Formats: sequence, structure tokens, C-alpha cells
Amino acid sequence: MAQLSLFLVVLLALVIPIFMARFQISNVPTAVAEIIVGIVMGSSGFNLITSTHDLTFLSNLGVILLMFLSGMEIDFDLLQRKNNPKGKSQAGKTVDPLKTAITAFIGIVVMAFVLAYILRLTGLFSEVMLAAIILMTVALGVVIATLKEKNILGRPIGQTILLTAVLGEVIPLLLLTIYASVNGGNAEQLWLIILLFAAAIFLLRRFKQPYLWFAKITKATTQLDIRLAFFLIFALVTVAERVGAENILGAFLAGMVMKLLEPSEATKDKLTSIGYGFFIPIFFIMTGVGLNLRSLFAHPSSLMLLPVWVIFLFIAKAPVVLTYMRYFQKKNAFAGGFLTATTITIVLPTLQVARKLHAITSTQSDAFILAAVIVCILSPIVFNSNFVLLPEDKIKEKVAIVGANAVTVPVAHDLHANWYSVKMFTDKKNQYKTYDSRVENLTFLPNLDEETLEKGGVFDGDIVVAANRADEDNIKIARMAKEKGVNRVIARLSEVDSKTLTEFNEKGIEVFNSTNVHAALMRAMIESPTVYRIMTNTKNILYSVKVKNTHYTGRQLMDLEFIDQITVSRIKRGDEWLIPRGATEIEPEDILVFSGEFKVADRVRGLLSKE
Repeated sequence: MAQLSLFLVVLLALVIPIFMARFQISNVPTAVAEIIVGIVMGSSGFNLITSTHDLTFLSNLGVILLMFLSGMEIDFDLLQRKNNPKGKSQAGKTVDPLKTAITAFIGIVVMAFVLAYILRLTGLFSEVMLAAIILMTVALGVVIATLKEKNILGRPIGQTILLTAVLGEVIPLLLLTIYASVNGGNAEQLWLIILLFAAAIFLLRRFKQPYLWFAKITKATTQLDIRLAFFLIFALVTVAERVGAENILGAFLAGMVMKLLEPSEATKDKLTSIGYGFFIPIFFIMTGVGLNLRSLFAHPSSLMLLPVWVIFLFIAKAPVVLTYMRYFQKKNAFAGGFLTATTITIVLPTLQVARKLHAITSTQSDAFILAAVIVCILSPIVFNSNFVLLPEDKIKEKVAIVGANAVTVPVAHDLHANWYSVKMFTDKKNQYKTYDSRVENLTFLPNLDEETLEKGGVFDGDIVVAANRADEDNIKIARMAKEKGVNRVIARLSEVDSKTLTEFNEKGIEVFNSTNVHAALMRAMIESPTVYRIMTNTKNILYSVKVKNTHYTGRQLMDLEFIDQITVSRIKRGDEWLIPRGATEIEPEDILVFSGEFKVADRVRGLLSKE
């Protein structure tokens, strides 16, 4: 029976995502589907799967890896204000994602404790701290997956929701550790948790340089990057247990350390594959198997918790909606608040801890899990049904062009509206009068000093093109843009001296020289007329795209469903250019240069670049 249970769990882990893909069930998170199937196959349903020693062990490894990968999901760049600039929200107001997320989460904390006290006063649940922890949690993994699906992670509302979810995972985890220490009789050892964080900092510093070396010498038979990841997990889990903290906190910190080591996309993919490919599905399925709904329905007091808990999980996130409404469109603020109500990843380990401490009964735990499952089903559905992609949400990159002339205006018109939001600026009144009626977003600047450019929003974009007639203006603008942290800076220069070119190369500023471009086009016309026709053809388009969609990595070019509709010219991998062949495997961060009919090429670019 034990072997059969293990076989069935592994089989279900394989079949569930295939079934969901086949019937296009995208609104329900895979984790929730796995719990539901576990309920059906466990003691509440057909009783075909029972908890065995092997499954319990694999399930425990699953929750540890789940917390580790959750730690790796945190984007520390968003927590730094220099990398988290203020931007215009959908309501046209200036929004600071970090400040807005903190305000929203403070509201969640207050509401969670209010609702926890109501539960205590009504006699439904007496543990105020435990109830508050559960009510304030947010399922970071579910939120990230949903935001990626909408392609709004880089937009102000996407960043705000993401940061709210980060706080909703980190803070409850710390509070859970304190709760477990106090209720487990280890309150006097609570200070020892500092040692856990000290160990995490030590490991981060100790492996920062060796990790770069590991990445160079790792082979298929050694996989040093993966071995290091598991060493970090078990080192910090061991320290956590020794100092009286929860092992899931150690695993979460290990994920944060791994993230700060800046692993390659290939390493992230391998760790994700190990976790979500095997161990984590077992944890979710066994969570469903362990649910005893028959016992729950036999205890009216515990059953009464179910609807109350579902309602309270939504009410706890009401402050998020109110906060978001100050900055974002009301419908999208409502949808964002509903999305933050998703709570499954931290709730499950929290209930495990509570059961170990005998703070709750098994039937109460079942009611909480079932409520979390219901909320996790409803929240993404409500979000996807109500969230409206506005034009600014669909834009991938913001381009600021300084200089309105015969070269830049056609370029601004030709840039695809689905990929770029273009704003043009000029300090010449005659240019402004000439092109104002022809350019949708043309702004006149009285001069080109730093204060005027910054106030005009020139440096708010992802790409700044300095394309004035005067080289000295373009050099000055390019330098300022790079100092302001603009990702890509392009300077149009008529004449390029070696000193300026060296400086720009070191700073990562790209130089556009019309003489060189004309010469390159003429050479292409002579040597490669087909390439020239592709570049100048209005029906076809030449694109380059960085592959971020893991659905297409690890696959050969010949296996791509759209390969017969495009022509892949080159693949750039790191600093090396590869000649594409049918058997060439695509790796994460590869840059594909391809051409095709306009609509097809545009769709392929969208698929490959989707995070």
C-alpha cells in the first residue's frame, strides 16, 4: 500500500498540470489544484492514498524547498529607492511602489489583529497571534505568477502589488518564528535567532567570490551551483532548528542568500525544476490527502470557522484596496486587493507549526486550509476578470528622444506601439512649431540643463536618445542620462573622437553615427541584398529578443511551434555569436535575431520575452 501511495502521488504530480493545460484551466493555481486532487484521493474521498514514512519525508523536503524558492523570488532591487523610482500611476498620480506597499501592509496588520480579536470575542478561535499571522499572509508565488501572466511586473501597479506580497510573506514568517519560540517554551532563547541571521550573512560573504568560480567550473556531472544551493538550505535549516527557530525560516533565508549570490538563469531554472518538478507537488498533494473533511463536517464548531475564515481573509486585505485606490484606477485597485488575499504558501507551514505546538486542533487546521484553498481559487479569478490593461501597462519600454528632426520623427512613428511608449523633446522653437502637429507627445524645453531635463521627465524612461543637431548637446545629455541611472542611452554624433568613444564605451553609452550607418547599409546592399531587403521591407520586420520565457528554454529550435513562420539569423549567448541550426538548444538569456511577417514576428517576440 505504501508503494502504491507513492506511485499514485508521483503520477498525479505528472497528470495534474497536463490536465490543466489540456482543458486550459489557467485561473486556478496549480498548487490549489494539487490540494483539491489530494482531498479527492485521500481520506476525505476515495482513500486511495495514505500518509507513509516516505511521503512524509518527501513532503517535508517539499515545504523546505517551497520556502527556499520563495526566498529566491524576492527582488531586492525593488527595495532600494534608487532602483525603485517614482512613476506615474494609472490614475495619473505619482506613485512610490515601496511606500505604497508599506502603507497597504500596515493596514493589513491592523485589520488582521482586529479580526483576530473578533474571533476570540466570539469564541470561534482563541489564539489571537496565530489568527493574525494567518490573516496577514500573502502567497508570493501565486501573486508573481499572476502578475507575470498579465505582463505588468515592471509597471507601477505591478511593483506595488509585488512588494505588498513580499511583505506579506516575510513579516508573517518572522512573527511565526517569534510565536513558535514563545509558545514552545523557548522564549528565553529567542535572542539566539540573531545567530541564524548572522549565519546567513556569513554564508553570503563566504560564498560570494567562490560562487563565481563555481559557475565557471561546474559540469553536468558535478552541478556545483545546485550542490551549493542545497548546502545553504541544510546549513541554515540546521542552524534554525538548533537556535529554536522554525526550519522554514532557515530555508527562506537560504533562498534570500542564494538570490543575493546572483545565480544564472540556468541555475534558477534547475532549482525551480527540482522543487516544482518533484518535491513541492508532493507537499501540496499530501496536504490535501491529510485533510479530513468528514471529520470537519462532523464538528459544527470547526465547520463554522470555514465561511468566517473565507470572509475574514478577504476583509483583512480591504486596506490594500483603499490604499491602491488613491493611486490606481478603482477597478484595478479592487483587483489588486483581491489578488493579495491569496494565502497558501505560508499558511500551510504555519498550521504545521501550530499543530506541533497543539495550539489548534486538526479539524480547525482543516477548516483553515480549506478556506485558504477557496480564497486561492477565487482571488486570481476575480483579479483576471476585473484587471484592465491600460495602454501604459502594455508598454514594455519608455523611450525619450531629445531632438525633433527629419531623422527622429519617422523613427518615433515607426516604433511599435505595443513595445514602446515614445516621448519627444526639443529646445528649438522652430522645430516645435514644425513637428507639434505631427508628433503626439512632443514637449518644448526652454533649455537643456539638468534641472529642466529632469523636470520634463526625460530621465524617467528606459531608453534615452540624444539626437540633437549639436554633438556637444548630445554628449552632455548622454552623460547626464547615464548618471541618472537610465538603462540604455544612445547618442547621435556627427563626429566621434577616440577619447569620447572610449568614455562612452566604458559607461555603456551607445553611439549612432550617420556616416557609419549609411556605409553599413550600402555594404549590406552589395554583400547581402537579402538582409538589406529584410531591414527595409515594410511587410516583414527584423527583431532581436532576449529569451526570458522558460517554456521555450532547453528546447531545440526545430521543436518550436512557430519556427516555420520565422527565420532565425543569429543567436547571441553571452559574448559569443552562434550560427543557429535545427538542433540548437535555446538557453535562458539567449538573444535571438530573427525576421518574419510583421504580425507573426511581433507575436513571437511577445512569447519569447514573457517572464
